[in-house]
Amino acid sequence: MTPGFTQESENIEEILTRIALKLAKQGKGCIFVIMHNKFDYSALIEQDVKPFFIRDNQRRTEILAQLDGACIITLEGQLIAYAVNIMNVQTYSGYGLRHSSSYTASQNKNIVIMSSEEDQKVRIFKDGKLIMEVDPHMKGIESHTKDVVSVLESIGAGTIGAFGVTALMPSIGISLIPGIIVFSTSHYIFKFVQQLFGRKSNGFKKN
Repeated sequence: MTPGFTQESENIEEILTRIALKLAKQGKGCIFVIMHNKFDYSALIEQDVKPFFIRDNQRRTEILAQLDGACIITLEGQLIAYAVNIMNVQTYSGYGLRHSSSYTASQNKNIVIMSSEEDQKVRIFKDGKLIMEVDPHMKGIESHTKDVVSVLESIGAGTIGAFGVTALMPSIGISLIPGIIVFSTSHYIFKFVQQLFGRKSNGFKKN
């Protein structure tokens, strides 16, 4: 289990990833911040919708996510703010404001799940690092939201390069889930695959 996160928060990640995939496929952007530690943000509009648990109203969560700004969710799964502006944004090189805001909000052990309206991809930041990218147009990707959570559990903070499905296979000789690109060391990816399939390395499909 991810240090500092409860089983409930991991279920939250699955719900938010599924919503982000749906919005990305429609070409819509969103930012979900699962807040482990406080950070600076300010509301862009009046907060007329009272805090609620996203498990109880996922449709409302989806609607609020489409407003400009970010949605803030507690570890217990309560959406406490929406349409908020992330303050003191640090530039995330090569990307626009939504990515920079996500990168900034993810620092200090927070997790950010965002969808990009520009390239229609879902990206997940954790503790100031880009952890993974998910392609919502990959067939059946929605059924792998649990696997996304497993990656988040297994990955460490260090990021040394991009390992996509084809780029990773020559490195450790196994196939990962199409549509999910993980940004981390092969050690953590290997650990994830072991947990995902419940086998030792010699039981995986070789290239």
